Amino acid sequence: MAKYGLREDMVIGALRKPDRVSAGYHGRRIAHKFMDDYVLRVVYEEDDVITVVTVYPARRERYEKTV
Repeated sequence: MAKYGLREDMVIGALRKPDRVSAGYHGRRIAHKFMDDYVLRVVYEEDDVITVVTVYPARRERYEKTV
């Protein structure tokens, strides 16, 4: 997360109130939180607890078109 300048509260916010959730591979889910020029993508697994697999920012325009 430090590589991208992301904070833990940003990730938690994306998980609590995502703008969109899509299906990922192997039963994983992807929470999308749209920011200014990018979308924060949080890949996670959910059983009894939520386990974050990876987090990264992506170009917003790439994911806006798939709404």
